[in-house]
Amino acid sequence: MEASMPLTQVKAGNKVRLVTVDAMCGLEGRLAAMGMVPGEIIEVLRNSCHGPFIISIKGSRVLLGHGMARKIFVE
Repeated sequence: MEASMPLTQVKAGNKVRLVTVDAMCGLEGRLAAMGMVPGEIIEVLRNSCHGPFIISIKGSRVLLGHGMARKIFVE
């Protein structure tokens, strides 16, 4: 089993599996409502220093701030 890492470390074009969200209940619930629950596959569409972090999950594109993306752990 691979060690988990923050979503911010995944390069654009890669797919990963969500392991956990290390955040307060409010943020965790908000992400879960968007389909970000353990076991889901996330494809990173954009990860750059400027602008939002863009992912694809369950066929939808989601824009995240880098602070939020740092709290999402994947493998």
